[in-house]
Amino acid sequence: MVFNSKEELMENQKAYEATKSLLYQLADDDFLIAYRGSEWLGLAPHIEEDVAFSSINQDTMGHAVMYFQLLEELGEGKADDLSHLRNPREFRNAVILEMKNGSGTYLEKPDYDWAFAVVRNLFYDYAKTIRLQSLKESSYKPLAYMAQRILSEEYYHLMHWELWFKQLMDSTPEARQRMEAAIERVWDDFDGVLTLGPKKEDMESCQLIGGEKELKDQWLKRVQSIFEDVNYTIDRTPGMKNGNGRKGEHTEDLDQALSILSEVYRMDPVTNW
Repeated sequence: MVFNSKEELMENQKAYEATKSLLYQLADDDFLIAYRGSEWLGLAPHIEEDVAFSSINQDTMGHAVMYFQLLEELGEGKADDLSHLRNPREFRNAVILEMKNGSGTYLEKPDYDWAFAVVRNLFYDYAKTIRLQSLKESSYKPLAYMAQRILSEEYYHLMHWELWFKQLMDSTPEARQRMEAAIERVWDDFDGVLTLGPKKEDMESCQLIGGEKELKDQWLKRVQSIFEDVNYTIDRTPGMKNGNGRKGEHTEDLDQALSILSEVYRMDPVTNW
């Protein structure tokens, strides 16, 4: 089963709907974690990290744009409208990716949690890399080609977060305590990233991406490997404590993020942004 073009894909209704569902997940995940990362601009631990993290977020937001453009090609509407004008309950990102960086706001008393940022981004980039490796073999060839392009950047993102993770886990007792608390928090909701949503069987049967269980097992193996490096264990599987974003279940944090992200665009959607 191979779909070389959108025309071929649209001839198969099941594959067409499953592809759109998958693309919304990919786009929304990158869109939200890139935004939360951008809120660290000027607040990162040091100037070099400020530059590095900003570059990572720029890459990730670019990946979201690419997925939104594929959705536009499939007839879902303008890419800018898809990212800025949808109702929050129409978003399909995992809940853990929409959560605020900490208390306060970027402009007023931002008390952000760097340990949370490190753990969330590391776990996410493990999952993203595994998905991209699977998507390289996707039956929808425009998506497969895109995955190949994006994957080349993920190598450097992972190196960055693995270094931070290991250094902080092996640092002071306070750093270790903060990191372990962040791991527990992210773990409680990370199954929301790993799930492929209601159309997961169609995605697999149409060979758009590997099976959900297979991808989860690969992610767990990667995470357990770095846990061993820092002498850490966790005795439960990842959960979805605050809702399943793949089904449109979200928190007020998403409302807050989207209101800021879309504020300027909503003023004049017809402008060429």
